[in-house]
Amino acid sequence: MADEIPFNREFETPPGAVAELTPLVRRVLAPNEGPFTFRGTNTYIVGRGEVAIIDPGPEDAGHTAALLAAVAGERVTHVVISHTHRDHSPGAKALVAATGAVLAGCGPHRPARPLSGEEVTRLDASGDMDYRPDLELADGDRIDGPGWSLVAVATPGHTANHLAFALPQEQALFSADHVMGWSTTIVAPPDGAMADYMASLDKLRARDDAVYWPGHGGPVRDPQRFVRALTGHRRQREAAILARLEAGDTSIDEIVPKLYDGLDPALIPAAGLSVYAHLEDLVERGKVAATDGLPTLRSHYRPT
Repeated sequence: MADEIPFNREFETPPGAVAELTPLVRRVLAPNEGPFTFRGTNTYIVGRGEVAIIDPGPEDAGHTAALLAAVAGERVTHVVISHTHRDHSPGAKALVAATGAVLAGCGPHRPARPLSGEEVTRLDASGDMDYRPDLELADGDRIDGPGWSLVAVATPGHTANHLAFALPQEQALFSADHVMGWSTTIVAPPDGAMADYMASLDKLRARDDAVYWPGHGGPVRDPQRFVRALTGHRRQREAAILARLEAGDTSIDEIVPKLYDGLDPALIPAAGLSVYAHLEDLVERGKVAATDGLPTLRSHYRPT
């Protein structure tokens, strides 16, 4: 099903190099390549002279040094955070200390719903619990600089506090991890929620952005078409999960191998969390029941 999405996995920018993308946007890649981060986290520099830096990435002295070198002679007014996974926000501390910039963006890390029992977040890119912004942005709030603006677009789903940022001067959107051109987005409870993710896709599809600059990988050049494909993929995935339940599968462990044949073993836990996110949503909508109470990773499920 993911083959129907027009992915673009061409991305050759080396870590630390400054890529001049547009008159207002530069990109510096963090050196944190991996199965969830592709070539690494994209840090964006917005503006000229007085600039904002979006998503300074993980805590990495070399990446911080590369960012400071990229803006030498310029003033960093804001360090802006889209969400609080550890591959996006921890680098802010050193960058703010070095520049005196205002730390702005999403609110502190929080789950999409209360944790149940011994539940914890399970992904490698788990929450940055130390992040506290100087300026918390809500949907529609903006930061302005000379010749540029960043407008917050609330896009919960990947995380509960996820923001994208519109750059109206270039009809662009920094989509962070909500939409990425190289892969589908992980929606993993309790950090994320499938109902929120789908609603955020609908919200983006109604916009007129001409390009997305994502948190990982290269740009999305036809965003409305791409978002339609992502939405269709998720609906097909939901239908496939319902079909497995109708066929007699009852657990996430039974469903995952049927839906993700040949998957890299390192990604199996994430696939399980994705199926779990769909099942939580299906239970909430009354299409599926968890036979042993509230839906959990270990619950058994049946169609209603």
